[in-house]
Order: sequence, then C-alpha cells, then structure tokens
Amino acid sequence: MMLLQGAGWLGLVLAAAAAAQFPAAAAELNDYPTVARADYVFACMKTNGETRPALEKCSCSIDVIARFGAMFQSPEQARAAINDLRRAQAEGEVRCF
Repeated sequence: MMLLQGAGWLGLVLAAAAAAQFPAAAAELNDYPTVARADYVFACMKTNGETRPALEKCSCSIDVIARFGAMFQSPEQARAAINDLRRAQAEGEVRCF
C-alpha cells in the first residue's frame, strides 16, 4: 500500500486551510469546499498513479476525511483535531487502498 506522502499531505494541508478560511460554509455542509476536495484528490492521484482506480480510491479517501470537517470551526478545535485528521487519513488509506 502506498501511503499518501508529499503531495498527499500537501492536499491534506490545503483542505484543512480551505476549511479554516470558510468556516461558515464548511460547518453548514459539514464538509470541505469543493476546491479543497479537488486539491486533495489531484495530489493523491499524483502520488498513487493517475488511473481510474486511483481516482476512485482517492475520492473514497477524501470522503472519509471530510467527515471530520466540522472539527475545523475554530482554531482550538483545529489544533485538537490534527491527530484525528491523521487517523482519518490512515483509515481512508486502509479502507480505500
């Protein structure tokens, strides 16, 4: 199993930053903005191969991670949620790859 390294973590950081910039929209949807999801999927695919199966696995992975998006409503919650986010990414990798 190829773990999301480099580009994958960049996508994760971008997703977290985007969610923090748009707390009302992200909180209302309990999700990341579309651009953050797309950034994550593009970075994941770059790391894991640019194939249809990689697209499906990377999309699955961001869906698992996105369930934790509500944690980014405040800076305190964001800091406390980093370990949960890392666990969510690992769970996404286990479930989807």
